[in-house]
Amino acid sequence: MKNKKNIIYAAIAIIVYLLIFTLVETGTASRQLQNLIVPVLVNIMLAVSLNLIVGFLGELTLGHAGFMSVGAYAGCLFTVNCHLPAVIELPIAFVIGGLTAAVFGFIIGIPALRLKGDYLAIVTLGFGEIIRSILNSLDIVGGSGGLKGIDKSSNYTVAYVLTIITLIVISNIIRSCHGRSIKAIRDNVIAAESVGVNVVYYKMFAFVLSAFFAGVAGVLYGQNLGIIKPATFDFNKSIEILVMVVLGGMGNIRGSIIAAIILTLLPELLRDLADYRMLFYALALILMMLFSSNPTLVEFRQRLFTRKKGGK
Repeated sequence: MKNKKNIIYAAIAIIVYLLIFTLVETGTASRQLQNLIVPVLVNIMLAVSLNLIVGFLGELTLGHAGFMSVGAYAGCLFTVNCHLPAVIELPIAFVIGGLTAAVFGFIIGIPALRLKGDYLAIVTLGFGEIIRSILNSLDIVGGSGGLKGIDKSSNYTVAYVLTIITLIVISNIIRSCHGRSIKAIRDNVIAAESVGVNVVYYKMFAFVLSAFFAGVAGVLYGQNLGIIKPATFDFNKSIEILVMVVLGGMGNIRGSIIAAIILTLLPELLRDLADYRMLFYALALILMMLFSSNPTLVEFRQRLFTRKKGGK
């Protein structure tokens, strides 16, 4: 059964790539659509990696843009200063960006993962803003003007391969004993500890792995644009990624993929309403929370509908 599913997923991945390849190489897709392919794939990586913490671990974090920025600057700074062939340079840049973000994820995770709920969200939000402020003041990375001169050596093929790797790694981890332990912590920390689950280890594992893929996505983002600015990785970017996770369903990888595609394409299709984007995101978050599968909300809706029926 698992082999059949893997074959189906592999076939879907190949078909999607062939479709993208055909649209781009034949010129069927417009210039605007071609420019959106890599950003869509970057957001899929970000949404799926954040889902590991928010959806599967059950912890709220608002610092994902901070990890993305750290990885982007580390990897792109390497490519700017080391002029190697793209075949060698790109993989090294992605590894450097991912590992740098993972190190920061570990450092921030030590104090942050001792906290829960709103307190964890505030700490991670503060981390993202601190990183942005530091990048604004560092001349070595261009300050507020941004890091320029980045070689645009990546393309949709590289982005697609990285996205598939991200999906494979996170999906397999979720189905492994590590994933079961992470979900057990989400469901009941005390019960998980009572059966021998190392809560601190698995929380740190999820946090570091999520930061790693956010860093890789950041490098891909910089390689696609050719310039990165600290202002790009602000609080709004973290909220945007969180909205993708919530809209797609927390703990739902396929939902994160669909939400990332929709929320990346919609702003371009609705440019006239760009000023109201955050308002739409806020409304979407509220609606999804109201109609989510949260046990308390489910019980509330059941009582509400029961009263309505009784009133009739």
